[in-house]
Amino acid sequence: MAEISQDEEIPPNMTLYINNLNEKIKIDQLKKSLHAVFSQFGKILDVLAFKTLKHKGQAWVIFEDANSATNALRRMQGFPFYDKEMRIQYAKTKSDIIAKADGTFVPREKRKRHDEKGGKKRKEQLDPNQAAAGLNPSYAGAYGATPPLSQIPYLGARPIVPEAPAPPNNILFVQNLPHDATAMMLQMLFNQYPGLKDVRMVEAKPGIAFVEYENEMQSTVAMQALQGFKIQQNQMLITYAKK
Repeated sequence: MAEISQDEEIPPNMTLYINNLNEKIKIDQLKKSLHAVFSQFGKILDVLAFKTLKHKGQAWVIFEDANSATNALRRMQGFPFYDKEMRIQYAKTKSDIIAKADGTFVPREKRKRHDEKGGKKRKEQLDPNQAAAGLNPSYAGAYGATPPLSQIPYLGARPIVPEAPAPPNNILFVQNLPHDATAMMLQMLFNQYPGLKDVRMVEAKPGIAFVEYENEMQSTVAMQALQGFKIQQNQMLITYAKK
């Protein structure tokens, strides 16, 4: 596929179109991982990905504003995501959620008749709105639901930090993760910072993990950058691990 120049062909907007994604990853896992990785750039309204054959390896990430989308596009272009480098561009079509907000929403049937009349055919990039046709109308995105109380320590209070914090070292202790968080999801986040060696989930205690770097300096950079980062509705708390 020829490289597309975002600045010349597609104007900046709130929705990013992503392809070259690993097709072996389950849709729910893919959407959660994309949300985890991209939410550092701004508020995400929705993440769209579909099981149909023609939509495999593709997804749409809809931000609340175009500046967040632009920052994400520049920072994440070529990012190794599940062993494949993401290819990102601005979406050619405005998402329903954005169109309704700015008053330009046109029902899909009218758009279809207009496109047929004009004889326009898009082959390389599919319309996420057409792809969503037939989905349950109550669908509100992967992150619209309130997390169960079991995932909110002490009804919203911050997790308890050990009274005697461990001295700085190369291993981080991560708390307050969603119970369905996976090692791969955390690896996507922490791999943005050099020196990542390993991510270990604690199966007996969902919601916590250990992240190991090559040295203390690298672990400190990652901790400072991701402290308080939200995965779904959970705000991560990161400290140095006790050895």
